[in-house]
Amino acid sequence: MIGRRENVSGAHFAFTDRWGGVSAAPYEELNLGGAVGDDASAVTTNRELAAKSLGLEPDRVVWMNQVHGADVAVVDGPWGSGSGTGSGSASGDIPPVDAIVTTRRGLALAVLTADCVPVLLADPVAGVVAAAHAGRPGMIAGVVPAAVRAMAELGADPARIVARTGPAVCGRCYEVPEAMRAEVASVEPAAYAETSWGTPSVDVCAGVHAQLERLGVCDREQSPVCTLESRDHFSYRRDRATGRLAGYVWLD
Repeated sequence: MIGRRENVSGAHFAFTDRWGGVSAAPYEELNLGGAVGDDASAVTTNRELAAKSLGLEPDRVVWMNQVHGADVAVVDGPWGSGSGTGSGSASGDIPPVDAIVTTRRGLALAVLTADCVPVLLADPVAGVVAAAHAGRPGMIAGVVPAAVRAMAELGADPARIVARTGPAVCGRCYEVPEAMRAEVASVEPAAYAETSWGTPSVDVCAGVHAQLERLGVCDREQSPVCTLESRDHFSYRRDRATGRLAGYVWLD
């Protein structure tokens, strides 16, 4: 259920795999995304199971309405009814943002992915954490720098920020047209890549880590898991109709 978990000075980072939930095919098993066609009650149960396995209260998890942009919201609690334990549909009281930041201890921030890069950030000294959704459009738009800036406005120091990126499609597998690779590389050269079979590709995670490095974030770690290659993880590019993984970050 929880593929990876880490505690750094009271800042917690966790990433799920696809197992241990109740969703039926093609979302089996631990689908945590509420806007992919899965049964809403199954998503609710899965979110409860994942939260409890991390020692969290399900209604103390903040989800996003992710739109591949660069908008950031500062939160001090769940958005409203249904945003913590409901289906997580992209409607109602959850605004369209791709990064959230908090200084509230015990409040977990969650990001959903199925090939995009889940980015978890924490400055344990300042007591600030953030979660960001960095797909190719969001990486180009600068969602991760925007999240770091929002953290800094709340007292975080980039030199103290701990950054963890979770399972995502790798540059060896993310094939794109040559024109798209050139467009991405014109904004973030580190994302220029080639597939293992020799065609143009984009390495979004490399681009994210290059952005973090330029911002002065030194404590960075990248998951070795490629979602497209791993059957233990959801991949939209591989399966199209599929579930969503989650990354969680919170402070003691």
